[in-house]
Parts: sequence; C-alpha cells; structure tokens
Amino acid sequence: MAVMEGSLSKWTNVMKGWQYRWFVLDENSGLLSYYTSKEKMTRGVRRGCVRLKGAVIGIDDEDDSTFTITVDHKTFHFQARDAEEREKWVRALEDTIFRHGSRMRWESSRPPPTMKDFDYKVSEADAYLQLMIEQTKNLEEKIDHIEDPQEKTKCQLILDHANAMLNDIKHSIVLLQIAKNTAHPINGIYQQHLSISTHSNAGLGDTTVQQGVELGSECTENARRRSTIPTSPSLVVPVMSYSSSEEEDDFFDANDSPFAASNQIPSPTGQRTFSIDEQLVSVKTTTGNQGSGPKSEQSLSSDPNVITDNGCLDYDALYEDDMETDVHLESQGSVIKHLLSQVKIGMDLTKVVLPTFILERRSLLEMYADYFAHPDLFVRIADLKEPKERMVQVVRWYLSSYHAGRKSAVAKKPYNPILGEVFYCLWDLPESEHSSDDSTPDGPIPWCKRNQLSFVAEQVSHHPPISAFYAEHYNKKISFDAHIYTKSKFLGLSICVYNIGCGIVSVLDYDEEYIVTFPNGYGRSILTVPWIELGGTVNISCKKTGYHADIEFITKPFYGNKKHRVNAEVYGPEEKKPFLNVNGEWNGVMEAKWSDGECEEFINVNKLSIVKKKVRPINQQLENESRRLWKEVTKGLRVNDIDHATNAKGALEQKQRDEAKYRKENNITWETKLFNKSQEDVWTYINPLKQRLCELST
Repeated sequence: MAVMEGSLSKWTNVMKGWQYRWFVLDENSGLLSYYTSKEKMTRGVRRGCVRLKGAVIGIDDEDDSTFTITVDHKTFHFQARDAEEREKWVRALEDTIFRHGSRMRWESSRPPPTMKDFDYKVSEADAYLQLMIEQTKNLEEKIDHIEDPQEKTKCQLILDHANAMLNDIKHSIVLLQIAKNTAHPINGIYQQHLSISTHSNAGLGDTTVQQGVELGSECTENARRRSTIPTSPSLVVPVMSYSSSEEEDDFFDANDSPFAASNQIPSPTGQRTFSIDEQLVSVKTTTGNQGSGPKSEQSLSSDPNVITDNGCLDYDALYEDDMETDVHLESQGSVIKHLLSQVKIGMDLTKVVLPTFILERRSLLEMYADYFAHPDLFVRIADLKEPKERMVQVVRWYLSSYHAGRKSAVAKKPYNPILGEVFYCLWDLPESEHSSDDSTPDGPIPWCKRNQLSFVAEQVSHHPPISAFYAEHYNKKISFDAHIYTKSKFLGLSICVYNIGCGIVSVLDYDEEYIVTFPNGYGRSILTVPWIELGGTVNISCKKTGYHADIEFITKPFYGNKKHRVNAEVYGPEEKKPFLNVNGEWNGVMEAKWSDGECEEFINVNKLSIVKKKVRPINQQLENESRRLWKEVTKGLRVNDIDHATNAKGALEQKQRDEAKYRKENNITWETKLFNKSQEDVWTYINPLKQRLCELST
C-alpha cells in the first residue's frame, strides 16, 4: 500500500547535482522507491530504493527543504519544494520506520540467536518497562491536580489500563527470566530435555537457541496471506538499499564514517540503557561498564597524574588531566538508537538527559571560561587607541575563543549545571607586568590580583536552562558580562543547541560597549563518531562608535568536505561595504582581506598557546562550586566506572528535583547569588567593575 507518492529532488553526485525523481513510499514493504518519472513508475521501471527498516531521518536546521535518510551505512539526500512538503514526507517516513522497526521477523539467512541476544532483548523490554512506570507515575501526579470530575475519570481509566498492562509486562519479564534460568542454571548444569543446543567449549554468550518456536496465530495468518498473494517484483524488499550505477557517487559521507576503511558494521554490545529524566521518563542502568572495561580507583595507583604523594586520589588532577577515557561510542549504538526512538524530529531536548558515557569531565559553566583561553587577546582590546583598531581586536578575540572548548576528537557534552551552581577561576596574562600584591576584595574573586583576569559563572535558571558569566581585568579596565539560554533540538542524525543570549564587552576608559551574540552548536553523526560544528550568524556592534561586524559560522555542506568554516565582515560607521573580510576555519587559520586589497594572516589559533586557568583546590571550594559538586561524576568517568558516574549524576539531579519540589510546596522563590535579572530578561553581574569604579570616583 502506497502511503505517499510524489516528486522530490535527489542528490546524485557532484557532477549532476540534484535530479528530479518520482517517489513512492510503500508502508507494507517498508520501501521508498524512486523512478525517473511517474510514467516509469506505472511501467515498474524502478531506478532505486531505500530500505527503511532501521533507517534514521535527518534534517538541516539551516535549510527548510532538504532531508536525509541514513541506512545500511549510506546517506541519501532529498529536497522537497518547501518546508511544508518536507514535513509531510518526514512524518510519513518516520511512521513507516517506526512500524517496521517494531516488527520482529526472523530471517532464515541470519545466524541463529544466542543467549546474549536473549539477554539483550530482556534488558530492552525492562528498559521499556521503566519508561512506562515513570510515565504512569507522571499520570498519577497529574490526576491528583485535576479538578474537572469528567477529565479525572477519563485519566483514571487510562491509569487503570496502564497499571494492568504494567503487571502483564512485569509478569512476562519474570517468566522469561525463569525460562532462561531453567535452561541455563547458575551452577551450569545443562538440562538435556530442553530444546537448546550448545557448541562444545563455548561460553554462555555463544550458546545457540533452537529456532523451533511455535508461531502465534498472527504470524501464521500473515504467512498464509502472503502465500496466497502473488509477489510483485517491485515489492521485494532488498537486503540493502541500492541505486542505479550512474548515481552511486557521493552516497557515503566517507570522512564522517568510522566504517569507511574497515567496512565493519558495529553490533550493539552490552545491555546498558540510558536515562531520559526530568519530567519525561527515566530508565535505570542495568548492567556493568562499557568501553575498554572498568578501572578501579586502585588501578590508578600507578598513575602519577591523578594520585597524590600520600597515595590518595587527587580530585583536582582529575579535572586537569586531559587523558580521554577509552569508551568506544560505536559500541553504544543500541543505546543511542534507543534514545532516538523516544524523540521526534524537531522535538525540544531541554528535558532529555543523554547517556552518562558521552559526558565531558567538566560543567558547562567551566566550559564558558574557554572564551578567555587567550586572555591577552581579550585585554589587548583596551590597549588600542583607535575605535577601528579596538573593533578589529574584538573580532580577533571572538574568533579565537571557540577552538579551545573542544578537548576531545570525539564530541562530548559537558555536565548540565545544577541551579545555583557557581564556578570561579582566573588567569595570569602572558608577558604581563610583574605580579602585584594588590587584590580586588570587592571583585568577583576576592583573592584575584589586579593584573589577573578573573571569571565567575552561575546557573541562574534551570527551566529554562540559563547560565550567566562575568570576567574582568581591573588594571586594564575591561569586562565581559554575558548570559546564555541553551535550547536543544533533535534533527535526526544531529542535535542542534541554540545559544540564545548576548554578551557585552565593556571598555571603560573609552566608555564603549560591544554587544556580541553566539552561534549555534551542532552535534553531528550521533550514531557513529560524534563531532561538533558551529553554525549561524552572529553580530558584534558598538553603539557609541558605529562599528559593527557580521560573522557567519558555516556548517559543512553534504556535497563537500570543508568543515568549521567562518566568514566575517567588519564595517565602519554608516558604511555599506566592509573594510575587512576574514575567511578561514575557526579552529585553524583565518585570513584577512582589507578594503585596499591587502591580504594577511588574521589569526592562526594553532599557533596560540592556551593559557591554563587557575582554580581553587576542591577542598577549599564551596559546596555549590562546579568541580566539588561534580567530583564523583568526574571520578567515575576518569576511571571508566560508568555506573559510579551515573549514580553520582543521578543523585545530584534527584537532589535538585527534591529542592525544587520543596520550594514549590512552600511557595519559596529561588534567589540568585551573583547575577540580577533586568526587566528585559538580561542577566548582569551584581557588582561589575564599571559600577565599582564609579563608586570610587564619587
């Protein structure tokens, strides 16, 4: 049955580009077939097809008409006439993928299932059970607050059915476990009368389950129907998706695929589930560690980087240590796919918590400090005499501020800050004047010297998630005040994080304020080896001088291999043409072209030394400071004990939920400590340098 048919453009190859094709989506066979014309379709001359079972739909948030289908390690690219038509196709494709993804049909050509497969499916069933339990719990809470009697009766009926279904599922899982234990008791005694065959000298994971399973009536009825219906060649489901020979170029995103060299298909290993908590759902971790295997704290005793002289674990070193834990994300494909099955394209992911094993070992608040990884470039803004020079230096500092944020070749996500969490740090400037004993007791960091750059951040809101941060250099009389509201969106094969907010660079000697905005972040290839790119247009403007800049972070086109491109145009007051163009890669070399035609290297971030920030030792930190707050999660990730990290993370999040519930029940309003909110929803530091200097002068 054709669910949908119509025309789309399909990307063929670089030489031929987009080609018109007539597409037919068949729900029964789970195929998206395409033809060179509608007439060829009526004649059955199929050009190619895409097998939708196990496929993943992807969209580009920067283009409202294109979408992709990734399956069998191929990526097919399509273009609709407009956003509305794309939406229709995407929804229909998602429904078909879901329908075929939920079918369990055994293929005789596949190897027989093992006990490892059985364990995996039981674990998967238990994960869905946990999802339903949490959703049922949410429904119970909702019923308690419903005042309308009719609505309450309806919801109660749904709840009764849900509880009955939960009991059935629990009973089924218990019976499955009993069946497994009967077939393979703990003492290893094999029961010959059971219909299970084993290979000699094989472990439990290699035990083969006999395929002689009695089929249910639904299966036999479907088989009977298929046997009585003549099979059309167009409805035969191929083993792999295919296309005509002249369109075989550019199907693979070769540079993004970890399987390009080896042609190995990752198999889901382990049984770990993930958690989607907050007010959505929660799934408990059910098994051991992943990756290269868990390491105990004792196993690090020989690692001088994280062990103190007295043999104790150095929590401070865990944050400074750049060694990456060897967790192979490809092996977690089943976890990610399970996660993706719970969300729809375009869904807001604000309340979705990703698996612990993809976390970076630091808080998002600490990551914002990377804007000042080159503090000398920032404070130099205040040293320049001309407005034009200061504007160019603001752009130079801004473009150099993003590369330091990526500590790993594989994209990882920093911890979501807890409400009220704070982070403090400072920097010594390279080649700065001799260290001064003058401190800034009324500044953001009382122990910071006047010739150091200080930084403080606070999580000022949890829903929506808003972080505010502030930096200043007292002697240079320059500061930066910013807030960012992060909003995530699911795009199929990617996740987009919108960074909503702004920052203000204040150059106090010249009474100038440069307002900057922030690009979006994209997590690409989330089913294989994730990587980060930036996208979107940002602006930098100074109202007093009239100088402004437009900066575009360019996302990688699917038909090219250039990543991390950036283009900046800098304008003078009331000028329509830029006096400076900057092009290049924000994590590499950027070239400047001036209006007089002169070209030069604008900045090469690979030649810049990252200045290490100074953070107070954890044993001297407040309870709500980032590193102390997350130290057990960081420890678990560093030693590759994912269970420990997950439990520690869950404890923090549960504590936050309990506190929020208490405030709500007692009508208590949360009060921030370091930042105030204006009527324009702008968060600013409570005691900025400008305000303190004004008070001193009066």
